Amino acid sequence: MLGIKRLGLLAALVLVGVAPAAAAQAKAQPSEQDTQYLQAIHQVNLFEITTGELAQQKGQNQRVKDLGKMFVTDHTQLDQTVQQTASQLNVQLPKGPTADQQAVIDRLNNASGKNFDKEWVTAELAGHLQAIQATQTEISQGSEQSVIQLAQTALPALQTHYDELVQLAQQLGIPVPQASASGTPSPSGTETESPAPGGTETESPAPGGTETESPAPGGGTTESPAPGVS
Repeated sequence: MLGIKRLGLLAALVLVGVAPAAAAQAKAQPSEQDTQYLQAIHQVNLFEITTGELAQQKGQNQRVKDLGKMFVTDHTQLDQTVQQTASQLNVQLPKGPTADQQAVIDRLNNASGKNFDKEWVTAELAGHLQAIQATQTEISQGSEQSVIQLAQTALPALQTHYDELVQLAQQLGIPVPQASASGTPSPSGTETESPAPGGTETESPAPGGTETESPAPGGGTTESPAPGVS
């Protein structure tokens, strides 16, 4: 009888020890917001590295080449942190850019001369704007501190890229989207509802861009492809 009581006590102690461990493990799981941001920003980085290399190879304007080189360097460094953070949190990252992002890459591969420069700048403007919005959302709504810190680190670089692109667009006569990173009125005067990079389509072009008849950020009012993400 005494042996049975001891076994029962031992079992209770084991359960007491397991419960906190299970709770800690459950607490360590990143939220859906954190997970989606890690996956999206990883795809942004893959896209930016590829299009940055294309800018260096095919750009006619020297500033396009220079920005392409900057984007490759910055997004490669950022993605190292993204991969480390995702590994620590057991988050599976996509192996390539989104289908929309790949469509933009294919379009840039087929463009040449000054047309390439304009398409590249237009794509990068809208893409960076959406990436900034997604990063600000993670900072305000994320729950995993390591992911929030990653977003806080990424935001200044993304903003610098966008500011450089705005200056270049003005030099090349390319319209700049009249929307701030926090979603102020777009060129049409309506609120911009941009998805996180790599997200699904909404009223505004999804990162990577699918064709739409509404004005693409940085583009004209004709039927033009919506730009890629960065």
